[in-house]
Amino acid sequence: MGSDQHENQGLEPAQALKQKIQPFRSFRNPTYRIFYFSLINQMAAMNMQMMARILLIYRLTESPTILGAISFAHAIPMLLLSLFGGVIADRFQKKQIILIGNLISVFVSLVVGLTLSLGYLSAEIPGSWWILVVASIFQGIIMALSMPARQAIIPEIVGGEQIMNATSLNTMGMNIMRLFAPAVAGFLIDGISFAAVYYTMTGLYALAAFFISFIPETGKMKEKHDGAVADVTAALQYVRKNPIILTILGFALVGVVLAMPYRQLLPIFTEDILEVGAAGMGIMMSVSGAGAIVGSVVIASLPNRKRGLMLLASGVFLGIVLTAFSFSSSWQASLALIALVGLGQAAAMTLNSTLIQYYVDSEFRGRVMSILMMEFGLMSFGTFAAGLLTEAIGVQWALGLFGMILTFFAVAILILFPSMRKLQ
Repeated sequence: MGSDQHENQGLEPAQALKQKIQPFRSFRNPTYRIFYFSLINQMAAMNMQMMARILLIYRLTESPTILGAISFAHAIPMLLLSLFGGVIADRFQKKQIILIGNLISVFVSLVVGLTLSLGYLSAEIPGSWWILVVASIFQGIIMALSMPARQAIIPEIVGGEQIMNATSLNTMGMNIMRLFAPAVAGFLIDGISFAAVYYTMTGLYALAAFFISFIPETGKMKEKHDGAVADVTAALQYVRKNPIILTILGFALVGVVLAMPYRQLLPIFTEDILEVGAAGMGIMMSVSGAGAIVGSVVIASLPNRKRGLMLLASGVFLGIVLTAFSFSSSWQASLALIALVGLGQAAAMTLNSTLIQYYVDSEFRGRVMSILMMEFGLMSFGTFAAGLLTEAIGVQWALGLFGMILTFFAVAILILFPSMRKLQ
């Protein structure tokens, strides 16, 4: 963990600072560049899918509860299978796991596109939204089994001291796609059809598979297999006995459940409160992505110090701006606030992932990252709860309440847990 200090010995302070503030230094690694091209295409498809799926389900049903339920359907396989995805990541070549996941995503998005084109999925056929539920379940399975490998492969590509930089660049890439992909999806929906979005996603997933096929195999496969259940049990015991990892995962869990549901509830804001339609929703999601890009670049530029304090501060900031966004009824103010929501969310996600990968032992990395991915499955429980609250008290109070709870929780951890503040 001390290689940065060795690299900077003998340098003038200004030179050392310049060497540290290099937000794009991981791109010098050719394997990471290829991996990044694959990531960009996959994230573009996933962001288009999120935009198209939630807007389509809301237009078919006009039900906040069903809007939350489809997110819940996506969550079930992530909760049940993510830990086994971590076992797979620790046992087998991560490249092959990612490749297979992308190829299955090609098939799922193509099938949904065909059902739209052929009229099987439409407002004229009541209850046809079940197709989107099934597709969400399949996507949840894919994410549960392949995303731990995508996260755990980063240290094997770039090395320990570059983890925060590479993770930040990953987050930046995801958020660049949040900037452009939803807007493209919105204009495709308004200009052509929902089917056009799903066919575009099919091509993007295919490109992701194409690029990932070129990276070399990384790391070592686990030779001794104790059984999947034994591997999962060992990982849970490891986390329980490691207070640093346990604390980071706990903070990430609360942040995910409280802060992430706003994305799924955006159709209610854009359709009923702001009245800006599909194009407006795409723009709003893109502006959120622009804020997240700023957050990612800032984190990528920072040295490996005071990351625990930065994580807690980002939680407080995110809770405040999410609350303010929830009660805004102005289009201009909502755009400004959702940009800040994206910034805070990107900072929190990057720092959570970085700290976990930095402090975890390499033999458990895939399984511990799968626990973090499982928490993203719990996001859908938060979305489902927010959907039920929306039915009872309205979307603004439902989401605003989530933002207030997140703010108070982050402040409490900041004050009561000095060990968290001191994480480097």
